[in-house]
Amino acid sequence: MKKSKTKIIIASALILALILFFALAGFFTDLLWFKELGYVSVFFTELVAQLKFGVPVFLGVGGICFFYLMVIKRNYYKRLGACERTSSEKSINWIAGLLSLAFALLAAVSIAKQLWFQLLQFTNSTDFGIADPIFNNDVSFYIFKLEFLQRLNGLLIGLVIGFAVVNVLYYLALLAKRRPQLFAREENEAGQSSQNPFSQFSPFGGFEMPGSVPKFNKNTAGNLLKVAGTQLVVLGVLFFLLLALHFYLKQFTLLYTSSSGVVFGAGFTDIKIYLWVYRLQVALSLAAALLVALSLKKGKIKRILLAPAAMVALGVLGVFAAALVQNLVVEPDELNKERAYLENNIAFTRYAYDLQDIRTEDYDIQYNLSAADIENNLETITNIRINDYEPALKYYNQTQSIRLYYNFNDVDVDRYMVNGEYTQTFLSAREIDENAINQQWLTAHLKYTHGYGVTLSRVDTVSESGQPAMLIDSIPPVSQVPEIEITRPEIYFGEDTNNYVIVNTNEPEFDYPSGESNVYTEYEGNAGIPMSLLNRALFALREGDMQILVSTNIDKDSRILINRNIMQRIQKIAPFLSYDEDPYIVAADGGLYWILDAYTVSSYYPYSEPFGETGINYIRNSVKVVVDAYNGDVSFYIVGAADPIADTLQKIYPALFKDLEEMPESLQAHLRYPNTMFTIQAGVYTKYHMTDVNVFYQNEDGWAVATETYGREQVSMTPTYFIMKLPGETQAEFINSIPYTPSGKNNLTALLVARNDGEHYGELVLYQMPKDRIIYGPQQIEAQINQNTEIAQDFTLWSSAGSTYSRGNMFVIPIGSSLMYVEPIYLESASSSLPEVKKVIIYYNERIAYEDTLTEALNAMFDVDMAALRGESSSEGEEENEQPEPENGAYGLEELAEKANAAYEQALEAQRNGDWAAYGSHLDELAFFLQQMLPEEEAPLAPETEGIEAPLDGERELPVIPE
Repeated sequence: MKKSKTKIIIASALILALILFFALAGFFTDLLWFKELGYVSVFFTELVAQLKFGVPVFLGVGGICFFYLMVIKRNYYKRLGACERTSSEKSINWIAGLLSLAFALLAAVSIAKQLWFQLLQFTNSTDFGIADPIFNNDVSFYIFKLEFLQRLNGLLIGLVIGFAVVNVLYYLALLAKRRPQLFAREENEAGQSSQNPFSQFSPFGGFEMPGSVPKFNKNTAGNLLKVAGTQLVVLGVLFFLLLALHFYLKQFTLLYTSSSGVVFGAGFTDIKIYLWVYRLQVALSLAAALLVALSLKKGKIKRILLAPAAMVALGVLGVFAAALVQNLVVEPDELNKERAYLENNIAFTRYAYDLQDIRTEDYDIQYNLSAADIENNLETITNIRINDYEPALKYYNQTQSIRLYYNFNDVDVDRYMVNGEYTQTFLSAREIDENAINQQWLTAHLKYTHGYGVTLSRVDTVSESGQPAMLIDSIPPVSQVPEIEITRPEIYFGEDTNNYVIVNTNEPEFDYPSGESNVYTEYEGNAGIPMSLLNRALFALREGDMQILVSTNIDKDSRILINRNIMQRIQKIAPFLSYDEDPYIVAADGGLYWILDAYTVSSYYPYSEPFGETGINYIRNSVKVVVDAYNGDVSFYIVGAADPIADTLQKIYPALFKDLEEMPESLQAHLRYPNTMFTIQAGVYTKYHMTDVNVFYQNEDGWAVATETYGREQVSMTPTYFIMKLPGETQAEFINSIPYTPSGKNNLTALLVARNDGEHYGELVLYQMPKDRIIYGPQQIEAQINQNTEIAQDFTLWSSAGSTYSRGNMFVIPIGSSLMYVEPIYLESASSSLPEVKKVIIYYNERIAYEDTLTEALNAMFDVDMAALRGESSSEGEEENEQPEPENGAYGLEELAEKANAAYEQALEAQRNGDWAAYGSHLDELAFFLQQMLPEEEAPLAPETEGIEAPLDGERELPVIPE
């Protein structure tokens, strides 16, 4: 018997251990991962906070609940006297203990899970130094404290209701275990005992009443109600006291939830009506608490309903009163009534979106650019982007992916020193397309572990075929830029790296393709969690993949890399930040790094109008995140001006955040002012640039973000990055800008610029156009382009020939005291999926230059020689086709035929590669050799003869070679 008991105990212990092992696998693997990154303290911050908050709640609620139930039991016995016992006193106490334990556990888990982070914010809050104009609270009260207090109050109301449920359950248990004498006995006429025929269905069990018939004992029932009434008094008073706190806190929410009339935030009606309704509700709730205590004691239960009825009536009356005041008092004199509140709305919204320090400059347009001005602004002109993201991405994927299993996810814009010049570039990472490789376990998790290298191209130049001019390409990376050397091109952590991989196994890792064979490698970084037997078991459970446990390719030196997708990686470490959707890759110090913008946001900033449908009404780009593409190291840096939310987070997670000074200078040089942030600011500023209340109220100077024709559709413009010398500055810098037009009109009214470099990072400058004359906006320039005869003819011709043309982004470029507009035109033939830059349009001072290249367009517009200004020997794309010359006089007929055939073969090869510029050059060579073969008396064969038709859409048909 003892042996069987021992076996049962051992088996139960093993089963419990297995259950815990399965349940805690995720916890321990997460702990190992945070330990790998050096963020163990971050991992335990949540757990420790929950324990610090949850354990006292558990002990407090459990102790109070048990004491409360014991008081109920004592009063029950005292009031009801003798009871029929059906179980021991110990079992009743056990029921009280179990109820208390379950209720305390539920309360502790709920409160700790929901409020741990709000509690940390509450206790570590940082003052904004700005007080709201109504209650004179620092803004930190609304950002860090009010939500915590409201949610805590709501949970406490839930606890009171929970106590009521526990109260009822325990009464039922007492009635079942200690039945009161609810029925008096009465002898029947026969003098025999009678049994209640329904007793078997009673929740209290059946019992005999010999010699009697059931008769209700009113005295016992009254005592039972008195016992329950005492508990109801306590719960009722607590409920209404918490309800009073609810309405007290609700008055503060008027400052960021109300939007009655023209004001966002509390306006005239809110302050005069709703604020007083909430205050009266507080008074009524306190009165209700007192009424509950008095009425239940005196047994006048109906009185309790008076206070709730009055509260409902007050709420309805408040709605009607607010409508009357708004329509009869405010609207007839709205500007004067709302003036003070509008001032609050404007000032607080501008601060919440960091618009209060925008520097405004008048930009007096004078179209007087000279050749000297062009030369003085070469850094601006030579960085005008004529390549676009989508065509560049298509080109990269078709020409630089090298193999089907590589993919370029997107194109990032940045700036680098290229041959000593500050140059704007496109950069894209070559990652493994996990959907394109064999899904066998070994291939997916041990063999194809990483992407390889990047592509880099200038944004302002294209090749002869109209495609991006590559500066870094191929595998391994071939760089034409001495300033950029990539010695660690492997990408183990990226945007498309979603699978776990195991490195340093017995299976060599694929590194990159080399001709008909492959090059293999072994991981040399420090990322990964060692694959001990225990860890293998844990990760097999985590990933649901037993291969991790049983594979013979894994040994003690192997390491597993998880959470390799950089977005998931960052969010798992710091889910309390909001993140930009567009991380960008940077080449620095021989390696590759991802930079991601993180935002601190809130929806509780008083008097600040939310942006769009997000509900967010406060935002700062206070954190930059850097991820090493090879080692997976993640660093969070605090940047920019003081942000109380970021400061509070730094107090909560002191080991997580670093100062900007700790970021390597090579990476600081690539920080960008994010377009997401700039787009939000630009949108808010269309309305909140108006600071005069009269102008704001009438919306006399409302703006809109300018529109452009992109592709073939009219769309709102988005911020664009440039390298340019801003008016009044002496040095070119990396900026992003967006143009404004008056609301409902198309002329240009302003240009908003965000500076990105050095000490000027984050500065916003507004260049306002003259108000005494019309300055054409982008859509008006698009109309001018449409009316140009030559351009219209080309558009029609390309469309009729089966090709697709599209218009790129229009760039508004301030140079000196002038404005220039640039727009590239792309052409995509029916037989080729590679768009090419076919034409470049420049608009300046009511003139249009329409040429094949940016250089030619600049030459035509300003009558300059850009090649000479740039110190080049010849203009871009303007090298003349040099015809081959024989070394010693004329070629022989046989030699001419060989050279013609070679030119023909080269033309075919160029056609297959889609290189139409080379194709045309080889056709010209072919025509030259064929011409040499003709008798002298015959007419010379020109390139466009019967057999060689000139292309209409950028393509050429193969020539018919005369026999």
